[in-house]
Amino acid sequence: MEIKKSEYKVSSAKISQCPKDNLMEFAFIGRSNVGKSSLINMLCNHKNLAKTSATPGKTLLINHFLIESKPDRQWYIIDLPGYGFAKRSKKVQDDIETMISTYILQREELANVFLLIDIRHDPQKIDREFMDWLGENGIPFSIVFTKADKLGPVKGRQNAEKYMKTLLDVWEELPPYFITSSEKKQGRDEVLDYIEQILDATPESNS
Repeated sequence: MEIKKSEYKVSSAKISQCPKDNLMEFAFIGRSNVGKSSLINMLCNHKNLAKTSATPGKTLLINHFLIESKPDRQWYIIDLPGYGFAKRSKKVQDDIETMISTYILQREELANVFLLIDIRHDPQKIDREFMDWLGENGIPFSIVFTKADKLGPVKGRQNAEKYMKTLLDVWEELPPYFITSSEKKQGRDEVLDYIEQILDATPESNS
């Protein structure tokens, strides 16, 4: 897939404020500081599309980025708030979780959730709970392992495969997964090709 153009469209506090143009949406989410903004910028080849920050937990809204790709296709990348950021107040955290769950469960345009996992870390309870929740609700999702450049190719793949095996205690069929590095643009083609497959499988998205 070749992306021709990417631009920020709107930030919304609830799904009633989201765009009404019925374009397919691909949401990116993960724990705070997992490298979400950097990954979105890397996928779009646009250095400052999603705002990166040294401070975790800065994204508090549903952010829509309009993508134009060949052949004459439009769709959205959705930057969702990170979860599990300890320094937020309980109320703010609860509000964000309600916003995320409402978007994921009720947004008809949502085609796939990309769940970001730092490839360097052992499985975290909060990620697993979120993953199982997606599965229980029948939400299509994929796992994107980030920061692979911090480990090297062999160790990175070993960590990813080990992580996926831990899911077999509950999951009969594992979700697709991708190994990425925003620094080295690793995994860019694979993630974009997967998005293109989903767009191709939904003819009405081509308009």
